[in-house]
Amino acid sequence: MVAKTETFGGGLDDLRAFCAVVDLGTVTAAAASRGETKGSLSRRISRLEAALGATLMARHPRAVSPTAEGLVFYAKVQESLALLDEAAETARDARTVPAGHLRVTTSVDFGIELMPGIVASFRRAYPQITVDMINTDARLDLAANRIDLALRLGDVEETGYRAALILRLWVGLYAAPDYLARRPAPTSLAALAEHDLILSRERPGALGIMLSDGQGRTEQVALSPAVRASDFAAVLRLTLAGTGIGHLPSAVAAGSVANGALVRVLAPWATAGGALRAVSLAGRELPARVRVFREHVRSEMMKRFAVEPDQAEGT
Repeated sequence: MVAKTETFGGGLDDLRAFCAVVDLGTVTAAAASRGETKGSLSRRISRLEAALGATLMARHPRAVSPTAEGLVFYAKVQESLALLDEAAETARDARTVPAGHLRVTTSVDFGIELMPGIVASFRRAYPQITVDMINTDARLDLAANRIDLALRLGDVEETGYRAALILRLWVGLYAAPDYLARRPAPTSLAALAEHDLILSRERPGALGIMLSDGQGRTEQVALSPAVRASDFAAVLRLTLAGTGIGHLPSAVAAGSVANGALVRVLAPWATAGGALRAVSLAGRELPARVRVFREHVRSEMMKRFAVEPDQAEGT
């Protein structure tokens, strides 16, 4: 079985030549249709017969005809070649036609707060593409988990993948109206010390955040959080519940700000939040379904946050 697999792995031209002889009835006609010499085509047929240990063609002085074994083999080969050609066409179409199934992963906070609206608008634009969303803070390996695209916040260190910049984010300070009704909003950075702060992903020990006003002024503010959470999704929920002032990416807080559930405090002070990148498998060209989703995410993020991205990397 191994020998046969190895023989036919590189022998598609031999199989196609055999089918041409059966279809056209002569080696001469088959050779002409394929742009080969009669000798070359005859050697292909002999090579197949030697590999199979069977006579496929009966030779006559003026013509050849398939044997009974040859006819059975011809029928199976034609069917297999048709399936192979169809598979090849499907693979070629994947580069240009946006269709099929898409597997995407991102962090829990982005997956919960940001992606539902983006996926909904994407499905309206491309109903022929189905989407599998995997929300996890674990950095899943794309190849091992058959993932087409990962949306990563921060530096991308995975080798062997391409990363395209979607946009750069900032992290602001937000509070629920009922919290501000009890504790008036701070009017200075120093006044933050008098409030309950909710921070995410902070290191134990000395705590603080670097804030900038966008005009060149930057201050390091030492803070002792009232609550520390493992991810921004938890910070958002705690802030919405009126627990305190949450330190949140604009992308995560945007929906709650829009519906009045959160209010930004101490604007324009904010922390540089790093970059959101779309990570995909390296290769000559991404499938069309991956390219259109990546560009849809970029477009939606730009519309929602009106931030000009830096030039994309690795596109």
